[in-house]
Amino acid sequence: MPIRIYNSLTKTKEEFRPVGEKSLTMYSCGVTVYDRCHIGHARSLYIFEVIRRYLKYRGYQVKFVRNITDIDDKIINKAKELKKDWQEVVQENIDAYYKDLQDLGIPPADIEPRATENIEDIQHDIQGLIARGMAYEIDGDVYFKVRAFADYGKLSGQSIEKMLEGVRIEPNEKKKDPLDFALWKKSTDEEPGWESPWGRGRPGWHIECSCMSRKHLKTDTLDIHAGGRDLIFPHHENEIAQAEGLTQKPFANYWIHHGLLTINNQKMAKSLGNFITIQDVLKRYSRDILKLAFLQSHYASPLDFSWEKMEEIKHSYERIERVWERVVREFGGSFAAMAGQQGAGHFVDFRRRFEESMNDDFNTAEALATVFDMVKELNRIFEGTDPMKQFVLSYGIRELKEMFEIFGLDLFKKIATQQSLSSDEQDLLNQRQQARAERNFKRSDEIRQALQLKGILVEDSKDGQRWRKI
Repeated sequence: MPIRIYNSLTKTKEEFRPVGEKSLTMYSCGVTVYDRCHIGHARSLYIFEVIRRYLKYRGYQVKFVRNITDIDDKIINKAKELKKDWQEVVQENIDAYYKDLQDLGIPPADIEPRATENIEDIQHDIQGLIARGMAYEIDGDVYFKVRAFADYGKLSGQSIEKMLEGVRIEPNEKKKDPLDFALWKKSTDEEPGWESPWGRGRPGWHIECSCMSRKHLKTDTLDIHAGGRDLIFPHHENEIAQAEGLTQKPFANYWIHHGLLTINNQKMAKSLGNFITIQDVLKRYSRDILKLAFLQSHYASPLDFSWEKMEEIKHSYERIERVWERVVREFGGSFAAMAGQQGAGHFVDFRRRFEESMNDDFNTAEALATVFDMVKELNRIFEGTDPMKQFVLSYGIRELKEMFEIFGLDLFKKIATQQSLSSDEQDLLNQRQQARAERNFKRSDEIRQALQLKGILVEDSKDGQRWRKI
């Protein structure tokens, strides 16, 4: 079954056909390291990782590049505000970014190039655009000549006339046309800069991405270019103009854009007091719960975040935890290795539904609904009396684990490492069980509290006491 992707360039859902038969190139715009990453960044980082994982699951060799913008006016202004060297600001935020990735359980891209490491290549591309008559230099600044690129506006769907309505001219700008944008900016003595054919300066934001994506993916035409919906104009529009103006080839065949994130239906902003960093969330919830929050909406849809919704998701996640814990408790942590084909027929429909959802423009919301339906079915089988249920359950758990792997969720890894108890902990559980048998409920509650202090939650059911680590 083919994968179909909504292509922001053509405004239609298309069958995915990469340039290579079983290999593909993918680029995503990364962070500008002037501040800590917020949960909007987390959504972008995570959803494109899920897409990468699913493409690999479908047998593709994926080469994934995500850049780091480490020179930008925002960085320079932040350094002035903090009275720090700009490189110190950059390094602090790059370190924080990689900690965020690690804490989210998201691996880095195959290559994560920094703009300052690619200055020579960026200058080479700018020289090429000048040679083609697509750019011009004025007093140390270099601008892209927008009207020289006939297809400008094809991604955003905006006409030149419409764009002119929203253009604001800065007093110090010297460009020939209000629509033209900077490829190279002249630096003052106090600002960071690199020597160039046009004098000391620094690259514009847009040229960084069009240069680094082509350079590090070793192609003029990417299979997939990804980013947030807010980047369509002007950033991605300008990337197309630069790359295609230089190479005369299509820059990317498929453009994927995720929806924007709001907080309680408001735009996130420090001035509103609703700026939530990745670390703010991870102090209160596990990374799996944050990921489930992202999975519950289609990537292209807007997503509203609230702490109330996070609580609801936490309860849903605990339902999945309890199923796995019950199965492991009864059959042992290694029982899934027993999976044969006895359960294949029972779960084939769940796998089909999961794949159909993911093939349909990576519809994680529908795929996640299938996961929860599968959890209900595993519960039903567990409560049943089928003498082969151990084999059926083991097959179903194996299927579920593969879906969790595509989603980058930790549940099965976490529980696998949580099933062992120390001798003291096991002794307390035995004492509590004895206290309940003797109807000494006061002692039973005291032991429950002692176990909870050790991170072990004990629950009573008709089948006896059950425990899990928290």
